[in-house]
Amino acid sequence: MDFELRSAREKLEREQRERMQRAKAKADRERRAKAEAARRRDALEASNRERRLDAARAQEEADQKMEEVMQLGKGISFSHMFEALRYDGPGDKIKLPPSSFKDLSDQGALDKGPMYFRLSKVRDRVPGTSPDQDAEEATCCGVLEFTAREGSAQLPSHVWNNLFQSDIPDVPLIEVRYASLPKGTYAKLKPEGVGFSDLPNHAVLETALRNHATLSENDVVMVNYGQLQYKLKVLELKPASSVSVLETDIEVDIERPDSVFDNEENQHVLVPLETGKVESGAVEEGKFRYYKFSVEEGVAEKVASGCVNIEVKIESDTSGSDTDIYVSRHPLVFPTQHRHEWSSHEMGSKVLILKPKDATLVSGLYSLGVYGFKGTAKFQLSVAIKDVIDSQRIDEQGSVSSAVNGDSVVCKNCKRHISSRTSVLHEAYCVRHNVICMHDGCGVVLRKEAAADHVHCSKCGQAFQQREMEKHMKVFHEPLNCPCGVVLEKEEMVKHQSSTCPFRLIVCRFCGDTVQAGGQPLDVRDRLRNMCEHESICGSRTAPCDSCGRSVMLKEMDIHAIAVHQKS
Repeated sequence: MDFELRSAREKLEREQRERMQRAKAKADRERRAKAEAARRRDALEASNRERRLDAARAQEEADQKMEEVMQLGKGISFSHMFEALRYDGPGDKIKLPPSSFKDLSDQGALDKGPMYFRLSKVRDRVPGTSPDQDAEEATCCGVLEFTAREGSAQLPSHVWNNLFQSDIPDVPLIEVRYASLPKGTYAKLKPEGVGFSDLPNHAVLETALRNHATLSENDVVMVNYGQLQYKLKVLELKPASSVSVLETDIEVDIERPDSVFDNEENQHVLVPLETGKVESGAVEEGKFRYYKFSVEEGVAEKVASGCVNIEVKIESDTSGSDTDIYVSRHPLVFPTQHRHEWSSHEMGSKVLILKPKDATLVSGLYSLGVYGFKGTAKFQLSVAIKDVIDSQRIDEQGSVSSAVNGDSVVCKNCKRHISSRTSVLHEAYCVRHNVICMHDGCGVVLRKEAAADHVHCSKCGQAFQQREMEKHMKVFHEPLNCPCGVVLEKEEMVKHQSSTCPFRLIVCRFCGDTVQAGGQPLDVRDRLRNMCEHESICGSRTAPCDSCGRSVMLKEMDIHAIAVHQKS
């Protein structure tokens, strides 16, 4: 009986423990379920809150961007992303797709005058970068036409080089925004290399900016002067960091470049040369060293009257090297083998006397180029103003000593007038030691031992020493290729490149710039007025008449003044 009661009690206790364990496990499960539900609820609420914040930030950025676009465009909202393509063209005017024209015209942008755009590179924003850092990779431009492929914008070289200064991505993307720019009033530029200050005038800069609609700080502007190119960096602009250069007058300051005459051998740089002082230097074969010197008004009057001469003297080492001298007056800044006014091709040391064709054009700035004809030549160069009285006195003495006496006879060998008393002795000596050059038109009397060294050019007939013939043939008779395609010898090439070559440099009578002349103008009237192609096009620009205010073409302004205002 007791055994059964104990068994029943143990069974009851065991069942109670099991019920308590199940109840405790159930309570633990319920507690964990509640905690997991609370965690999921908090995570969901945090995710929803983050999404709301992101949406709010995106909306705020979109509103800010729209506000910037509207403020930048003065009420016109145009901001699109395009693939950047490059095309060869001058200036800073880009090409946009036709859809952009419709978008801009619908907003009335065409009624606001010239359209300007702000271009910036599209790249992933690196954490920590500011919008100011992105602004450094932006520039402004105008628009040329709306003919680009949809989804792309074509950039000229100027815009492309300023926008992609460092690295070019595989697919360059840019953002194009419509912008309203103020008219520029001041610009400070700085050449990246030496030589730009040597140009006779900076009208070339004005000509280069005619192809531009805008300027932006930190941009680099390319200026062409003949075959040379100069880079000028925009340091400062007023009244804004990006301005319009259309129909405005801008005050321009040119700062001196950082580098000076450190590497003038490889650059087109004019080294100052003082009159009366010797300048030492060296030039490699096939290269130029350029110098400049000036002639004052007082000296110019003496040169024009024939009292003094401008003498250029170069003393060079003749051991395996040789030089040539080329001199020109401004505006021809850098004389070459084919474009110059004076030259000397003698071997070794040489003296060149400058005699201007026009006596009224003596004063001014002269450019002197030392060309390395053979090997690396060391030289000493000087420019001096020499009196011509001494040379005239020598000529007078020579003329007196060679005067023909009444009792003289002509030597049968050398054809000189000899006194009859010594004629027999002279002829005997002359026949033994002298010989006459039999070349047509020469007749020079030579010593017999020197006759073998006296030769004549087979093409031009000039007389030279044997060692000078090789240089003469190479300089004067070797066919030369002009960039326009003409093949001529040196003398004909000099005439060609100074009068008829379309690539010759001229000073335009309308813009004052030194530019390539071009070919013959299409208008017959312009040809009769001795205009070149550039002057015909440049003169077609209009300007208001000072008397009546009418817009008249520049090349017709003189005819307008005579026909309308009876001005002679």
